[in-house]
Amino acid sequence: MSIHIVALGNEGDAFHQDQRPSGLIRTYLGRSPLVSGDESSLLLNAAGTVARPVFTEYQASAFGNVKLLVHDCPVWDIFDSDWYTSRNLIGRGDIIVIKYNVNDKFSFHEVKDNYIPVIKRALNSVPVIIAAVGTRQNELPCTCPLCTSDRGSCVSTTEGIQLAKELGATYLELHSLDDFYIGKYFGGVLEYFMIQALNQKTSEKMKKRKMCTSFHGIRPPQLEQPEKMPVLKAEASHYNSDLNNLLFCCQCVDVVFYHPDLQGVAEAHKIVLCAVSHVFMLLFNVKSPADIQDPTIIRTSQDLFAVNRDPTASPGTGRACPGNPPLRVVVKDVAFCSCLSAILRFIYSGAFQWEELEDDIRKKLKDSGDVSNVIEKVKCILKTPGKINCLRNCKTYQARKPLWFYNTSLKFFLNKPMLADVVFEIQGTTVPAHRAILVARCEVMAAMFNGNYMEAKSVLIPVYGVSKETFLSFLEYLYTDSCCPAGIFQAMCLLICAEMYQVSRLQHICELFIVTQLQSMPSRELASMNLDIVDLLKKAKFHHSDCLSTWLLHFIATNYLIFSQKPEFQDLSVEERSFVEKHRWPSNLYLKQLAEYRKYIHSRKCRCLVM
Repeated sequence: MSIHIVALGNEGDAFHQDQRPSGLIRTYLGRSPLVSGDESSLLLNAAGTVARPVFTEYQASAFGNVKLLVHDCPVWDIFDSDWYTSRNLIGRGDIIVIKYNVNDKFSFHEVKDNYIPVIKRALNSVPVIIAAVGTRQNELPCTCPLCTSDRGSCVSTTEGIQLAKELGATYLELHSLDDFYIGKYFGGVLEYFMIQALNQKTSEKMKKRKMCTSFHGIRPPQLEQPEKMPVLKAEASHYNSDLNNLLFCCQCVDVVFYHPDLQGVAEAHKIVLCAVSHVFMLLFNVKSPADIQDPTIIRTSQDLFAVNRDPTASPGTGRACPGNPPLRVVVKDVAFCSCLSAILRFIYSGAFQWEELEDDIRKKLKDSGDVSNVIEKVKCILKTPGKINCLRNCKTYQARKPLWFYNTSLKFFLNKPMLADVVFEIQGTTVPAHRAILVARCEVMAAMFNGNYMEAKSVLIPVYGVSKETFLSFLEYLYTDSCCPAGIFQAMCLLICAEMYQVSRLQHICELFIVTQLQSMPSRELASMNLDIVDLLKKAKFHHSDCLSTWLLHFIATNYLIFSQKPEFQDLSVEERSFVEKHRWPSNLYLKQLAEYRKYIHSRKCRCLVM
């Protein structure tokens, strides 16, 4: 008999992770007297897990002979990237443990707002423990407004209890990971739920035994479990590196920064700069001063930059867009201009690596006053109109996740004529776009726009074989690194478009969407739906989606009784039909045994003697 525990969340302090000895789960497994296995064996088991990269797996023995299996996922981003596998593991768990650090409010809200709804849908009468780990660093007994505001960076007890109420969970506060809090407090509650789970499994096992021996010792046939479906793994995002490489390859350059004496030239792209800064929106006439209504941004734009309209002052540049030469911009501040290359690398990398930016600026400028002045100007460039500059503490900003201006702000330019330098003609309508983003995110388009092709010198480009809705979804992924198909048919069309332009990660996203949609359908809906699953299989094979085609074959075999009754089942090839018959569920042997058992039950020898 075994107990499956799923642990979610990161109990480490984002600012003091180096001082934290061990995690909650590993500390409990290493210290609990009811769990056998030393620390080294637990570490070996954790390091040897490669089947599910989302979770770290621990194996031990509890109560002597009970197998204890623990899956720990401390990184919520990875949980979200492969949530199909994560949801299945949560559904099979006997106990759920949700951990967070009381001094990391950012991660607490991320858990509460984004992932708790997913956990709610997957839970099925499973006990949940919410563990708030750590001692609040700035919690004061005073209740004045100033002291109350200091608690903004901590997760209060009230917030934790409220979250526990939403899940029907048990709330624990563990001020440290010592023997008292781990062994007696957390361990006592966890072991209570472990005993409850064992009692429930024992009771269910006894019921099954009674049912097997109820009919005069004649047991019904045992229905074996269907074969495990192939696991589709998501591809890691390379959105940041794509845009960062755009700066170094110097393709589709449409703006050049330079000194008045034409020394120290730096090339960039308007679309990327405008995605992170309203200063550049104002400079490139994307927005007017009336639209921004922030004197700080307007003053920064006027003090730092000046557009040079003199065609004779154009320096040598990289490969620019056809038709219009790059816009020439003079950087008025000499110190800022000397650090412009480092500032552009900072912006193209996601605009969050402040410590690296400071180090690069200090290498350029020796005077500490000049360094502070340039850093403040960068903060003003990234300022949001109408709000106080929130980028005061660079170290705090560095410790958090990157704030991807691109995948939110670039959507502002999707299917908009602002700064567009290419127009796609689809089904009689036009869709404006930006070459820089297309070249950075899609290798096929990079070759198309920079090679000896007609598209390299043309502004209007026709697109065939794709609907406008599908192509807009494709562009949305290129601009934002995400997409949300309307249904299985739309996801398949988007997969075909992604295969046409060789965007493999988008193909994997569409595959996971189709798999998730089909997996969540009940049998009745599968039987009545109009979607041709065999046609879906053939399209997946034709467009080289091997993972999806293999999964669909297993899906047809697992739901054999449903799909074998549909007319499109006859369209399967001989090889596909042979595979489905071999892996069908339930098997022919089971159906034959079930028919014989039913015949025996309804025979006279099994009728009730009283009646």
